[in-house]
Amino acid sequence: MAQTMPDGATSDEPTDHSPPRPLLSPGVTRPLRPWLLLAPAIVFVTGLFLVPLAGILRLSVVGPDGFTLEAYGAFFTDPFYLRILGRTLAVALTVTVFCILLGYPIAYVAARYGGRLGTALILIVTMSFWTSFLARTYAWMVILGSQGLLSTVLRGLGWEEPPQLLFTGIAANIGMIHILLPFMVLSLFAVMQRIDPSLLKASAGLGATPFQTFRTVFLPLSAPGIINGSALVFIVCLGFYVTPELLGGPQDQMIARLIGSQIEQLLDWREAATMAAVLLAVTLALFAVYDHFFGLDRLWRS
Repeated sequence: MAQTMPDGATSDEPTDHSPPRPLLSPGVTRPLRPWLLLAPAIVFVTGLFLVPLAGILRLSVVGPDGFTLEAYGAFFTDPFYLRILGRTLAVALTVTVFCILLGYPIAYVAARYGGRLGTALILIVTMSFWTSFLARTYAWMVILGSQGLLSTVLRGLGWEEPPQLLFTGIAANIGMIHILLPFMVLSLFAVMQRIDPSLLKASAGLGATPFQTFRTVFLPLSAPGIINGSALVFIVCLGFYVTPELLGGPQDQMIARLIGSQIEQLLDWREAATMAAVLLAVTLALFAVYDHFFGLDRLWRS
């Protein structure tokens, strides 16, 4: 077929109106393409997470005589193990509450006032991600030690014998709060930034005081950030090992530390696998509760 050229001449070269060639061969159907894209991630997760997890679960239910739940029965009937599990949940709850109390004002100021102040606050918070949590834990060991900064300041104020803080539950909680606080602040800040300022102006225009505006408008609208941040902090805190190990004492151990002791000192892999399975079950149960009431997708949309 002839083709008209810009100068009015014609060309006998054929024009190609055929559709573009597909990236995948015709034998690969469209529903299969997403699975091909997910294949590397699936292989990675399966090989490095699901297979080891299956091995741990198998180790906890297989004894010398075959399948048995004896290890789980021993765990749930031993007051010592139940006390450790209860302490782990209590510590995670305590850390979560303090992260809310400390993180909410920071996120509020950064979101409401913005500008250089807000940028500086968020920068300070995110800078903690640039430092290893192990390095931050060692820093708290220096600060809280008997010859550390805190003890020196207390002695300078006239306190002859400052209290022993290092290797206590208080020190472990301080370290975990410091490490997990950025997660809470960023979760709150992301939600607070999306609150329409006109709603606050409307509340003030109707005669509400600043506190009433905060209590009836801003706080309810920022509740999703509190919920999301609390879920992240609480669940991550359940599995903390290094920080309680370095800053806490033997009487304040959590279940992750007990699992490490079973493996490193007693070489009781079956007992350690049982406790790891229980911790996993608790974590999945918390995720299920969160998903039922709020939806897991909100964790990533905060």
